[in-house]
Amino acid sequence: MFGVLVLLASFVFLLVLAAPYIRKALSKGVCTSTVQLPGKVVIVTGANTGIGKETAKDLAQRGARVYIACRDLQKGELAASEIRAKTGNQQVLVRKLDLADTKSIRTFAEAFLAEEKQLHILINNAGVMMCPYSKTADGFEMHIGVNHLGHFLLTHLLLDRLKESAPSRVINLSSLAFHLGRIHFYNLHGEKFYNRGLAYCHSKLANVLFTQELARRLKGTGVTTYSVHPGTVNSELFRHSTCMKLLLKLFSSFSKTPQEGAQTSLYCALTEGLEPLSGKHFSECSPAWISSRGRNMTTARRLWDVSCNLLGIQQD
Repeated sequence: MFGVLVLLASFVFLLVLAAPYIRKALSKGVCTSTVQLPGKVVIVTGANTGIGKETAKDLAQRGARVYIACRDLQKGELAASEIRAKTGNQQVLVRKLDLADTKSIRTFAEAFLAEEKQLHILINNAGVMMCPYSKTADGFEMHIGVNHLGHFLLTHLLLDRLKESAPSRVINLSSLAFHLGRIHFYNLHGEKFYNRGLAYCHSKLANVLFTQELARRLKGTGVTTYSVHPGTVNSELFRHSTCMKLLLKLFSSFSKTPQEGAQTSLYCALTEGLEPLSGKHFSECSPAWISSRGRNMTTARRLWDVSCNLLGIQQD
């Protein structure tokens, strides 16, 4: 028994020593684009913290006019002040956007369209994870409401401006968790059964399906779109799960920093010549495999129609 404990302790010790090298090997994706963005306009949702903040900082460093769209204006202003100080770019602006309330989304979009005549990059970064069962202001289950429907509506409202500014891009943050997701149209809002972990997976699958259907509909417009898996990142996304926070703390050496997690979003937003891959899913700055559920275009089209119906969007 003592020998087993010694072996286990030795293994753990070696694992801890090797952790930085393992993380480096797993986090191989780095955006190496040297593209500069003077005169370009960008929106990053949820950019007051984590991956979104690092994404906004990088884009500001390249000279873009960056809108931090977030629910908490105080946190947004703190993030914007930090980004301005670090990049020297004073065109980092904060606007209120609550993706759990369609009125807030419409108000944000209306104000943005009145303020800006162009939009070159929209990064749908914000999200919630493993929330206790709750609903948005419009009665949508929180995960599908914020992670999918909120960004679906925002993208719809800004789509004409994106087309007018083409070439332009839409980046949707998904997750490797989408492989465990299903779109239960008969239980979209979790009223028949609910598991908060799976609810997150379902919403991430919706992001992948939305990206593919959006790409199909935007073909030939000059607007391209990509879904992204950022990796396991130490961020506030895990705030609703004590278990996940504990695991992340225990295995923090293996998780990515927010800056590392932002790399694939930046890759899809900036890399030249990526247009033929519109609709694809990316991980570690490379196209990633999509499971059969994520490639089901019948489901993708039905999800689009259901989303439009729920949001009161008139289709052409």
